[in-house]
Amino acid sequence: MAVMNIAAAIARKNVRIVASTIISLLCNRYTAFILGVYAYSLTILVLGGLGGMFGAIEIRSMWLFPLDEIRGVYLKKEYLELIFLVYFYCYFNAILRPSRWQALLAAVPLLLAYLGQDIYFLMYSNVFRASELAEVPELFGVLTWPYLVALLLFVLLPLGFFFLSINYRRFGVLVAGALPPALLVATTAFFPEQYVNIYRKVGEEIVDWSDQESVENNGRFMMLLYREAERHLAQKRTATFRNRPQYEEQVRQFAAWLQEAGGPKRNIHLVVMESFFDPTLFKGASYTRDPLHPSFRKLFGNRMGFSLSPVVGGKTAQAEFEVLCGVPAFEEMTGVEFNSFTGAAAYCLPGKLQLAGYRTMASNAYNPSYFNTPNAYRGMGFARMFFPREYTGGNETYLSKGDTTGEGEYMFDGAIFSQNLEYVASQLAEEGAPPLFNYVLTIYGHFPHLINEEKRPKVLKMRSSFRDEQLERGANQIFYRTQAVADYVNRLTELDPKGLIILVSDHLPPGQHGRRSFQKLRYLDNSNESMHMNRILIVEEGKVKKYAVIHHYDIPALVYNFISKGAYCKVNTCGFADNKLLDDRMQRHDDYMRVMAHASE
Repeated sequence: MAVMNIAAAIARKNVRIVASTIISLLCNRYTAFILGVYAYSLTILVLGGLGGMFGAIEIRSMWLFPLDEIRGVYLKKEYLELIFLVYFYCYFNAILRPSRWQALLAAVPLLLAYLGQDIYFLMYSNVFRASELAEVPELFGVLTWPYLVALLLFVLLPLGFFFLSINYRRFGVLVAGALPPALLVATTAFFPEQYVNIYRKVGEEIVDWSDQESVENNGRFMMLLYREAERHLAQKRTATFRNRPQYEEQVRQFAAWLQEAGGPKRNIHLVVMESFFDPTLFKGASYTRDPLHPSFRKLFGNRMGFSLSPVVGGKTAQAEFEVLCGVPAFEEMTGVEFNSFTGAAAYCLPGKLQLAGYRTMASNAYNPSYFNTPNAYRGMGFARMFFPREYTGGNETYLSKGDTTGEGEYMFDGAIFSQNLEYVASQLAEEGAPPLFNYVLTIYGHFPHLINEEKRPKVLKMRSSFRDEQLERGANQIFYRTQAVADYVNRLTELDPKGLIILVSDHLPPGQHGRRSFQKLRYLDNSNESMHMNRILIVEEGKVKKYAVIHHYDIPALVYNFISKGAYCKVNTCGFADNKLLDDRMQRHDDYMRVMAHASE
């Protein structure tokens, strides 16, 4: 009996020890910190900010599943960010003097770093990059007193208290703990290529077209470091082409020549259209009615040209890059050149036009967080940028995406065109104002070609032995889109009869079966480069013009030649002027490197 009592006592004691151990594990500052990160992540997501990596199912699974399941399924690569955060929290706890506030104080720098990035995203719909720290002094210069007071109370004072609470006598711990993150940061600067290559293998997916998704996959700090490594890599590769004074002098000389060559300057209207394909070019398909609207047929007839896009099915920013910068998208810096832009002046088409006396504006129908667009547009030379107010958190804009019910988030072409016409009319009405460069990017017609049949009923069916429902929906969209294009061009010509209007498709749509759809439907009879051939529409001083096949990167030359009344192509080689397609891609490599050298500064 005594032995049983002793055994029971030991069992009770062991249970208490186990329970105490579990409670101590669950009720300590480190567990609380991880749960706090989880709660913060969900809260910011509810407020419309960046989604967190630590979804409810993943966190729950991480704790409840056996270790082998965690390793095999749930400890995915995005937890590099969590390891990074926990490391810093442990480090800050180690260097702070013991106090009742120590656990909370150790989280202050991390909380502020996260808050800063999330507030930036909520305000500008764009992911913060380390290179933008250079703009902080300018920010202080424009902040009003209420914001400065808030900054003092909620940022500077907590940080000041944190630094005052550090135990500087623990010098060895301070240095040893700071060494690993310092080496990590140094690697992004001194060995950027190795860093990028390794992270591509050990990190979660980097989405070239969306900083937002990349951050949600990998985490804020991880993507800060990755994008900084990419920037250093671009600088390293373009070092021999980086000569800012010489570059600016050349650009200014060209702008001065352009200003003098053509006399009074005429307005330029350039539109890049999402997946604006011509269904009649499928030799293996016919339709129950013409996919091109009668008003479009009447306006353009058989005077539609072709331009070779660098991409097929996606990566619109690559097409934009070529159209706006006049050089091929070699993808030598990153998979998408836009991602290398820091906002530094690269003097693409809009930048040169601005120096030549133009007002430059860009109107984009979609979310500015995609493709690092604000930095890219700024670096290219756009003085003003407009995105739908639904994405910009109240920033000044004339655009609204309107009702996109049943069509995803994709603003109909007619919606952006009508708003652009109204805004352009007000700009052209300003007496004595400089000429206008009006750039528009549309988004309607994006994969998977959703169509609201209450607003835009289907008007045709595709006849073919090979079925592709997406391209059939796309052809129905094209009927309405071509009507919107015709209305836009006709109205714009009335407003600006002496201007230049260019509309070009960014790329072909992906198709339900990818490249196979186009091959089976015999797009352009599967001729050489057919998958890169996109429609381009040109209206010069009210007259529709058709040139030989060009590349997207030839479009700036079209603009310069128009402004200079043909003088540009007399001193430069222009294939379209000679009615032939030039095979000069590699000859423009140095020009590409020069643009990227200054874009990535």
